[in-house]
Amino acid sequence: MQTRIKIDKTEPTGYKAILGLEKFIESTPLTRTHKDLIKIRASQINGCAFCIDMHTKDARKAGETEQRIYALNAWRDTTFFTEDERAILALTEEVTLISNHVKDATYEQAAKVLDETYLAQVILAIITINAWNRIGITTNLIPA
Repeated sequence: MQTRIKIDKTEPTGYKAILGLEKFIESTPLTRTHKDLIKIRASQINGCAFCIDMHTKDARKAGETEQRIYALNAWRDTTFFTEDERAILALTEEVTLISNHVKDATYEQAAKVLDETYLAQVILAIITINAWNRIGITTNLIPA
């Protein structure tokens, strides 16, 4: 399998626009853990091997445990995640699987445990990783 097209080289202006959103997300007060959980879980759902590889390595470097990384796709069946993390993971799943829409209960739980600005930043982080996943999958980015 080979990478099909290098978007950053072929369409650098468009790529830089998405990179700008990523840089914004990195500048927010979202915790490193929350960003990592969003990136890993969305990438698992989307099946982006490149992003799963990158973001699990980043999470480990930031101190995330192997146990939580391995259990992330079954987070509902564990006690490893806080109430905030559970709300963020539920929202991540429903935004990523948007054809099923985001349920009122999911949104309301996130709004209950996160303030409005933080919630907006979480939503933008979810949207951003989904954009990266779609680039990675469409262009066949392969983990090193």
